[in-house]
Amino acid sequence: MARKYKVLAGIGAAVILVLVAAIVFLATLDLNRFKPFVEEKASAALGRPVAIHGDLALAWRRSQEDHGWRAWIPWAQITAADISVANTDWGRAPQFATLKHLGFRVGLLPLLTHTVALRQVELGEPSVSLERRSDGSANWAFTPQDEKDADKEKDKGSAWRLDVREIAFDKGTIGYLDETRQADVQVVVDPLGKPVSIANLAGAAVAGDLAGRKAPPQGAGSAAGAQPPQGGDDAYVFGWRAKGKYKGLEVDGQGRIGGVLAMQDTAKPFPVEVKAAVGQTKASATGTLTDPMHLGALDLRLTLSGASMADLYPLIGVALPDTPPYSTDGHLVGRLNEPQGAVYEYRDFNGKVGDSDIHGDLTFTNGKPRPRLQGQFTSNLLRFADLGPLVGADTGKGSGRKAASDSAKVARAERASGQASTSDGGSPSEQPPDKALPVQEFRTDRWAAMDADVSLKAKKIIQSAQLPISDLQVRAVMNDGALALTPLRFGMAGGTLDADIHLDGSKKPMPGRAKVSARRLQLQQLFPKVQSMRRSLGELNGDAALSANGNSVAALLGSANGETKILINDGLISSSLMELAGLNVGNYVVAKLFGDEEVPINCAAADIALKDGLAKPDLFVFDTENAVIDIDGTVNFKSEAIDLDITPHSKGLRIISLRSPLYVNGTLKNPKAGVKVGPLVARGAGMVALGAALTPAAGLLALIVPSNQGAENQCSTMLHEMQQAPKAPPPRPATKARQTR
Repeated sequence: MARKYKVLAGIGAAVILVLVAAIVFLATLDLNRFKPFVEEKASAALGRPVAIHGDLALAWRRSQEDHGWRAWIPWAQITAADISVANTDWGRAPQFATLKHLGFRVGLLPLLTHTVALRQVELGEPSVSLERRSDGSANWAFTPQDEKDADKEKDKGSAWRLDVREIAFDKGTIGYLDETRQADVQVVVDPLGKPVSIANLAGAAVAGDLAGRKAPPQGAGSAAGAQPPQGGDDAYVFGWRAKGKYKGLEVDGQGRIGGVLAMQDTAKPFPVEVKAAVGQTKASATGTLTDPMHLGALDLRLTLSGASMADLYPLIGVALPDTPPYSTDGHLVGRLNEPQGAVYEYRDFNGKVGDSDIHGDLTFTNGKPRPRLQGQFTSNLLRFADLGPLVGADTGKGSGRKAASDSAKVARAERASGQASTSDGGSPSEQPPDKALPVQEFRTDRWAAMDADVSLKAKKIIQSAQLPISDLQVRAVMNDGALALTPLRFGMAGGTLDADIHLDGSKKPMPGRAKVSARRLQLQQLFPKVQSMRRSLGELNGDAALSANGNSVAALLGSANGETKILINDGLISSSLMELAGLNVGNYVVAKLFGDEEVPINCAAADIALKDGLAKPDLFVFDTENAVIDIDGTVNFKSEAIDLDITPHSKGLRIISLRSPLYVNGTLKNPKAGVKVGPLVARGAGMVALGAALTPAAGLLALIVPSNQGAENQCSTMLHEMQQAPKAPPPRPATKARQTR
């Protein structure tokens, strides 16, 4: 028995000696001896040289989170100084990443359950340089030395679990150099020192939303930063600032974010605050991100402003029109993991475009085959000067724009770098000084970037202070580059105007077609500055149906085919009216026909056919008390040339000022008028000369709308007389004066 106890005592003493030796060995262990081994394993894992230039040290600390006998098992405190990760051979920065200090505690007992438990992780002055070349290769793409083994481990899945609780770091920097985006930005991240509650910045609504979200499962770890106990999950812990350039535009931003570990918690929102400017575009956002490492969702209060909405295209990839300066604020909600693609909703926003206000809701779905924009807008006041870009008009006139838009600067930067821009429509075309029709081209190359279905209702539209337009309703549908405005309806001068417009931007030249109908436009409201017109009870009614091909208003009109019909009853014509309208040639013509008198118009009727941009009236006539004025000739919208004859037909002996026709020629920009030298007009020609207009007269009868006052429409009388008149003899050959002028 004595021998047995001696053996047991010897074994126990040996075990104790081994434990004591192990403790002494571990307590006095110099980890610097293992630096080559650690560096080798880290380099193999990243496929990039990793070096520890400073000391690698080990210390033992008791854990405050363990209790009972576990509290006697110490945690290993490991520290390393001056760590670097090499950059790629093509990288500009000397190192991909550097770290002045790394410290963490690792538990021994959790290792027995395949858990790597890390506590109090400290990162000292981390610095990362992210670079991407024009071919798409990036220095943050690591290639392990043994890719096959890495793939096998990935396929099998790892039995080990990482449990990280607390991470703190002091000032860190991130450099981002991207040739594909022409970006060169430096970001500095600093602890705030004292966490700031999101409720102080985002308001009670957002804070309440944070509190109402589902809590993380037990063991997932708490969101933490430099001071996790004081910060909480809904607090800003770090501040950041960014400076640099993006596609040739200055970038300046700052903001705050939550704790580092909150980024890995997929169940709780991660607080963010952003205030940034890219060129002339300024944005600020306050709210939360869900699963920020994979960007699962966002909930932000967003404000946005800039010189033109077109400047947003290189930033967000959404094609918007070139507009006057704008600003907007609203509630942005994003669901980024939807089956059909990421969905962004901009709810209850209020904004301004130029001097126009706009409100509503927008939904953007980043799906296939193209992203889709849906929305409903309302407005109390819209100005045509702000809507001009939609029809190729000058975007700067009257809009308050002070500088060129960023989209033009981006295009110049891309051309300077040798990159062909497929997203920009090019610099705006300058309006030639001798052209009246707008030549600026539609940016149809951007239309194919997304589909859209947007409706707008506006209470009041201002084209000028004298001609208010009201109750606009329009639905714009974009599908694979084809745009349809149907219906387009608004009130004008006491009447209504309805249009149906289709433009197919997927083809070049762009096909377009339009149907327009005007009903009950009151003359007294069309010409409010004409004193005598205020007594007029007349109306304007008309229809137009046109088709064309072209990429600007000038090109479309220059190739237009179709017809236009217009009826005006119970108005007046005078040189003062022409002067107010800015029609100097019209002023001359009216003065020659009627002198300075205001002459009542019983009816004005026009039936104009267009073929390949050449407008020729089948019927264009003014019926006055003393005479019927017939207009014939052509207007060429392709060349903008005018060639018109204006011929008065006397109703008796009361026309004494002129008995010869007039002519108007020149161009739309510079028209000229004069008296046509030739034989006197036969008196009493009246309706006999218009008997050949039987078919146009019949077509115009459909435009006659019963008067609100119950009075007989004088256009009805004139058109019926034209139908009953005998057919006129064939027209006489052109006079020598007409042939030679």
